[in-house]
Amino acid sequence: MFNLDVLFSTANIILFIAIITRISGLFASAPLFSTYPIPIQAKAWLAALIAFILFPIVQYNTHFAVPTNVPMLTIILFKEFLIGYAMGFCANIIFVGVELGVNMFAIQMGLSASQALNPASGGVSPVITRAYTFLASMIFIALGAHQWLFAALYNSFKSMPIGYDYVFSPEIFNQIITLTSQMFSISLSIALPIFGVLFITDVLLGFTSKMMPQMNIFMVSMPLKIYLGLLLSLIFMRPMAEYIGVLLERFLTQITLVF
Repeated sequence: MFNLDVLFSTANIILFIAIITRISGLFASAPLFSTYPIPIQAKAWLAALIAFILFPIVQYNTHFAVPTNVPMLTIILFKEFLIGYAMGFCANIIFVGVELGVNMFAIQMGLSASQALNPASGGVSPVITRAYTFLASMIFIALGAHQWLFAALYNSFKSMPIGYDYVFSPEIFNQIITLTSQMFSISLSIALPIFGVLFITDVLLGFTSKMMPQMNIFMVSMPLKIYLGLLLSLIFMRPMAEYIGVLLERFLTQITLVF
């Protein structure tokens, strides 16, 4: 029989709270879990279920020292939340990069006026940005990237144990900053093919307006750029999907190495 006094001891309760805090930090910033309107109750029960599964493994592999006062407990819980949040933040960099890149050529197309709620970012963005966000989300699910995140979460309890034994090293901060800096290169690589063609179109339309001043080039350029932008989006949809898939695999591999 189980000894309830040992099972529900102060050390076990605090350890369980620390585990669920790290999982909550992951859910607060990870793609899908934080970017779509999942009910808070569902995320809370899922976090509790994962914590219940991980608890005996973490308890066996961790020599956890029970904090003796509230400030020490607060520091431990803050550290656990920060670790989980950093993992989800690194995985969400690709989604932010895709959104920034699509916004660049959407503005060049003239779609900045057609704003709609983007559930992935919680803000307002052009309609075409939502399409690419949903595309990235489907690729994320198809690759089983959520399983990679859970694997990184599981490994993090070994490499970053709960308690005072582990402190953040400068190498981890450097790796997180390096991953974050790649967001701008991702957005530029996403936007450059379509943005470059639309920019050349603007230049040609400028020459046309100089050669034919009597032509209302503004009324021609607006529908032409929208049509050309949508056509290019369809043409580059598959290469961009493959590129996003490669990025996700690379980022998730780096996250497992960092954490």
